[in-house]
Amino acid sequence: MMTYSFYEGDTRVMRYAEALAARGDRVDVIALRRENQSTNELLNGVNVYRIQRRSPNHGARGSYIAGILMFFFRAMFLLMRRHVKARYQLIHVHSVPDFLVFATWFSKLTGTKIILDIHDLMPEFYASKYCSKHGSLAFKLLLLAERASASFSDYVIAANDLWRERLVSRSVKSDKCSAMVNVPDRAIFSRRGRVRTDQNFVVLYPGTLNWHQGLDIAIRAFALIKDEVPQAQFHIHGEGSCQSSLVQLTKELGLQDRVFMKSFVSTREIANIIEEADLGIVPKRKDGFGNEAFSTKIMEFMAMGVPVIVSDTRVDRYYFDDSVVKFFRGGDEQDLAQSMLLLIQKPELRSSLAVEASRFVEHNNWDNMKKHYLALADSLVGGCPEPART
Repeated sequence: MMTYSFYEGDTRVMRYAEALAARGDRVDVIALRRENQSTNELLNGVNVYRIQRRSPNHGARGSYIAGILMFFFRAMFLLMRRHVKARYQLIHVHSVPDFLVFATWFSKLTGTKIILDIHDLMPEFYASKYCSKHGSLAFKLLLLAERASASFSDYVIAANDLWRERLVSRSVKSDKCSAMVNVPDRAIFSRRGRVRTDQNFVVLYPGTLNWHQGLDIAIRAFALIKDEVPQAQFHIHGEGSCQSSLVQLTKELGLQDRVFMKSFVSTREIANIIEEADLGIVPKRKDGFGNEAFSTKIMEFMAMGVPVIVSDTRVDRYYFDDSVVKFFRGGDEQDLAQSMLLLIQKPELRSSLAVEASRFVEHNNWDNMKKHYLALADSLVGGCPEPART
């Protein structure tokens, strides 16, 4: 596995790696390193190589690109050294960025199979992150990189069905691409019983603090209802490029004693935090990227029995309905405020959503999906590609 992310916080990478390791495969992960972390560690049977530090709040375009390029070359040389010692049969590269797959060129020359796992569509992700137009030169270059990366890879996994359709329409053959949605791993997201006994009502958002996630909308919405529900608190766990602006907004609205910005914690720790919450919120914007980016957090809330309010993005309307989540009009802080107020004041509605959501997760979780992933990995190593799943 190769990922330009922090392994402990990337559920998608962790579940693949641990599924392979659990059945006896040797699995190495090349990832980023946080301050005070070791460069090499064995975690649940997975060898994690942390080759580079990265500021979680980096946002400047130049430093972002420089960091990726440095990671690319470090990962490439480490792969070459490791491959000489013990040949890899399969390398699973996680995007963004797509072009990380080219760091595997040495292994590919010797017959190693390559999976490109596209968590986010890079052209759309870049356009959203840096307010670039879809017709810009940067967008077109990233689209060319996407096509070249997909062509270089033996198989492409898309993070949702909408993106699979997009990739098939512009970059990859249908029989070489399937969708694997970010469903929860019940080994991590299983209920252990709440222990919180205070009288507060905790609204929770766990995840990255980027513009498309819409946390500023959520904070403004919370400000509109704070006086009507004095027992309510808004807890935000995460890090990202918008962290400082969100802290400033909280101060401007006088919410320092109601909105709490908390630091990043590992995936296993966040599962416990979710279970202790009363209401989850996923307030993504409905721009070109956020409208189609599936959020893992939604189904993690479902798995832990916590009702969740969700922006009515195209991708979330594709997978969910009003029986399992409470939709609000994306980008509309007034409508989000009313949705918050409704669920805070209506425990029977929260209970109904939680029950239906639990049923949904019973049929949509990693226990079921990992069979398809393991079959795909085996078929690639055996030289017989598995038919694409839609």
